[in-house]
Amino acid sequence: MYDSIIIGAGCAGATVARKLAEDGGQKVLVLEKRNHIAGNCYDALDEYGILVHVYGPHIFHTNDKIVNDYLSRFTKWYDYQHEVVADVYGKLIPVPFNLNTLKLVYSEEKAAELTTKLINKYGMETKVPILELMNSDDEDINGIAYYVYNSIFLRYTMKQWGQKPEDIDPTVTGRVPVFISYDNRYFQDKYQGMPLDGYTSMFENMLNHKNITVQLGTDAKKCMEFKDGKIYYQGEEFQGNVIFTGQVDNLFDNEYGMLPYRTLDFEFENFKEKSYQGRALVNYTVDQDYTRITEFKYLTNQKNDESTTIVKEFPKAYTGDTSETPYYAIINNDNIAKYNKYKKKAEEFGNLVLLGRLAEYKYYNIDAIVGKSLEVATGLMSNQIFGRIYNK
Repeated sequence: MYDSIIIGAGCAGATVARKLAEDGGQKVLVLEKRNHIAGNCYDALDEYGILVHVYGPHIFHTNDKIVNDYLSRFTKWYDYQHEVVADVYGKLIPVPFNLNTLKLVYSEEKAAELTTKLINKYGMETKVPILELMNSDDEDINGIAYYVYNSIFLRYTMKQWGQKPEDIDPTVTGRVPVFISYDNRYFQDKYQGMPLDGYTSMFENMLNHKNITVQLGTDAKKCMEFKDGKIYYQGEEFQGNVIFTGQVDNLFDNEYGMLPYRTLDFEFENFKEKSYQGRALVNYTVDQDYTRITEFKYLTNQKNDESTTIVKEFPKAYTGDTSETPYYAIINNDNIAKYNKYKKKAEEFGNLVLLGRLAEYKYYNIDAIVGKSLEVATGLMSNQIFGRIYNK
């Protein structure tokens, strides 16, 4: 009945499904374990009528015209330009640290002096890693880097990843930039915005095709079997393509041990007032147990003067409990070595493709995984064995 089976209806699964169904003329079955589509981008109205991102805020941004044009087929956009501030002991400063931030941290005279130094040495509209600034011979420039490191990045990273200061690799943290610009936007990508009617609506449009069948609340492992290099669906060998976008360790019953992730607890609150913080997002970099607060009305341009909904994010270790969602792969040599064992096992199945954050154990922005998914689908339509190519 089906040419391809896709496990997961998030960014990767929905994109591949539409491409194979529309351009490849394939009959596609999408199996989704959750009771909704859109993966972690899923949004819905809360009990107060506020559109919230159920799994935390997701902001679309890209320089890839192909990806932008493709998604624009399924949604109109609200022109949202994302700006973030850090709460540093009660003072709100723009992130990434930029020339506007200098004016808030230093005296007017000192800020002007530092601005001139940074522009003369690095040029306008450049992003300079703080590790490079830390190694500067100029004490003032060096001081900026250490301020950014200690006030904006260090404690935030400790909370996000559950690490002690001595466990944080300075070569990694050193990639955090100082942006020599007056541009307060978090991203400078050409295309930015939020789906006008929400992410869920965009995914509904993407999956609305006569060749696509979606089954929600369906655990693929209950109707499929992966055994001796062959894949079975409902007891019969399936020789079409299987694109798996879930946890690869879970697919193989944690044979080599569970892959470590960080997860999040979300604390949603509604307030009977027009605004809670006056902006979409505030990072708490030096105090509080949570890492950030999102106020959704500023993401989605909702007009509601009566109430507003926020969410606080509390990072913690992923234990594998069914109530938890794995969000961030913990990338280190040991974990990559463990993942590679699962990847090698997956390669025993010639018609199996691992795709997405969980299946590939790596971080993807929305645009990157949509772009990758379009490439994978194109390859599959060309009868290339992407289960071999993409999993090397």
